[in-house]
Amino acid sequence: MNTQQKIEALRDELRQHNYNYYILDNPTISDYEFDIKLKELQALEDANPEFFDANSPTQRVGGTITKNFKTVVHDFRMYSLDNSYSKEDLEDWEKRIKKMVDGDVHYTCELKYDGASMNLTYENGKLIRAVTRGDGVQGDEVTANVKTINTVPLRLKGDFPERFDIRGEIILPIEGFLKMNEERIANDEEPYRNPRNTASGSLKLQNSSEVAKRPLECLLYSIKGNNLNISTQFEGLEKAREWGFKVPKEAKLVNSIKEVLDYVAYWDEHRHNLPYEIDGVVIKVNSLYQQDELGFTAKAPRWAMAYKFKAEQVSTRLNEITYQVGRTGAITPVANLEPVQLAGTIVKRASLHNADQIEKLDIRVRDEVFVEKGGEIIPKIISVDLSKRPEDSVITQYISHCPECGTELIRPEGESKHYCPNYNGCPPQVVGRIQHYISRKAMDIEGLGGETVALLVKEGLISNYADLYELTKEQVIPLERMAEKSAENLVNGIEASKQIPFERVLFALGIRYVGETVAKKLAKHYKSIGALSSASALDLVAVDEIGERIAESVVEFFSLEENKIIVERLKTFGVQLEISADKLLNQTEKLKGQTFVVSGVFETISRNELKKRIEDNGGKVSSSISSKTSYLVAGDKMGPSKREKAEKNNVPIISEQDFLLMV
Repeated sequence: MNTQQKIEALRDELRQHNYNYYILDNPTISDYEFDIKLKELQALEDANPEFFDANSPTQRVGGTITKNFKTVVHDFRMYSLDNSYSKEDLEDWEKRIKKMVDGDVHYTCELKYDGASMNLTYENGKLIRAVTRGDGVQGDEVTANVKTINTVPLRLKGDFPERFDIRGEIILPIEGFLKMNEERIANDEEPYRNPRNTASGSLKLQNSSEVAKRPLECLLYSIKGNNLNISTQFEGLEKAREWGFKVPKEAKLVNSIKEVLDYVAYWDEHRHNLPYEIDGVVIKVNSLYQQDELGFTAKAPRWAMAYKFKAEQVSTRLNEITYQVGRTGAITPVANLEPVQLAGTIVKRASLHNADQIEKLDIRVRDEVFVEKGGEIIPKIISVDLSKRPEDSVITQYISHCPECGTELIRPEGESKHYCPNYNGCPPQVVGRIQHYISRKAMDIEGLGGETVALLVKEGLISNYADLYELTKEQVIPLERMAEKSAENLVNGIEASKQIPFERVLFALGIRYVGETVAKKLAKHYKSIGALSSASALDLVAVDEIGERIAESVVEFFSLEENKIIVERLKTFGVQLEISADKLLNQTEKLKGQTFVVSGVFETISRNELKKRIEDNGGKVSSSISSKTSYLVAGDKMGPSKREKAEKNNVPIISEQDFLLMV
């Protein structure tokens, strides 16, 4: 056996031992014997660098230094999940599903691990990258750190697809977390707050050898890719386990919501026996074909639901009520609490939402209040312990003037919040609008963060987002914590933002009620800022899914002289304020006013591409058939109930080829 063959044989042997130990929980050699073999391999690799392999078992010890984590766009978007908290929520969800798909519906129930979401990409059986969830569209590449986690296979076993993504959760088992804290306390260091935050923070450490010292695990639950040859979610879990991934065996295939609720009840009672934290159960429609039929909303898959366990509650004292001003001028009252431990973190503040909520709770300073984490994430006050209220308690009077600029507050008719109308003179509004403009989902300006924006405003260098485009490196360098290179990155990032497409620029402008989805609809309909700014409220309401509130807000935004000036300046700086010519070439109004339902499996193009073609040509895609449906585009394996409903409503049924001829 030559040197290269010996190296490969040792690598294969160590991978198998790693699999036996971490995945099967059935080690066949001692830790000492494993370490001896690993050192032997390390010595051979050091002496023969020409045989280096980035996925060798020796690479798990880390050593790579990452100063800046590269932003990577996901091949398949990582959606968040809708939450449910009751039997009724799940029953309503099932009713919606059964209206949209044919045949029996089965469900895969999985535990909802409390860690950091991760997307792993494999090509030819090798791990090529690991990317955090980020905002779902793009995340940070943390491959060097993830390679140090023993339950992440660097090479796969068996019959795996050529290229695919697999999603999971990086978690820190409770035993490992407690051991880490014992060591920190022994070294007079501050203990970590909870396993979830510690796991998430570990992924962004710059030195991967430090990550290797932490007992992190990766639990996998979802495969994404093309031509996977997998037909159900449960089959996907079993395949992933065969390929070498750690897939918890607690997942269960069930046939009804009653069985789902039995599973939920069992794990709500037994979750504390697990070696890691969970905060609920995830229920998924098992058939991938039915998942495809159900599709997604703007934020979440229709085919999955997270059932969250009842939140932990604690009581503490309300010390003070303060008021925050948002970028739109909205006032949010905040309860400042006596610090208290809740679901693994120290809670000091909780939102009180608005004046109505304060009145409803009759909440007062010095009250003893009950706090819980909504979905175990955001702290909220749910009630007051009136038995402990001081005798000299004073009723809370909501503020009448802005806490930042002193302007008298207004409360528009029909709205729950108060607003500061000082649009251009209220500092948090000015800073907040610019921070929104530079954010990842908007202009995504690299090298510029929220704190720097606040500093730029404070120093008088900018007062609106158009001012960003006049900043020079020389102006920025004198700022606190700003070196020449970071100043250069900031200016370059601002310049690069001129290539951001129109729909994201429109979202970035910060028009009240114009979120990502609405911005896309308006950009697609009006195609330029000029056409949108001259539209009346009546014109806007005629656009699909644009209501009166949004229409009035858009008209109000463009009626303000200062906004007109800012938009004009953005135009002169070269910011994209119309849909590019390339996009316009692929868009028509051929299907305007027509609604399509798409169902079945298609040969020439995918279902998603077909839906995109409908929208690109001015049509609307609906998930369910009604008398308003213009056409049902039917592919192979379309269920009989959709055909029956179409015939009942006299909806024409067309083939994939019929549709392609239409466009």
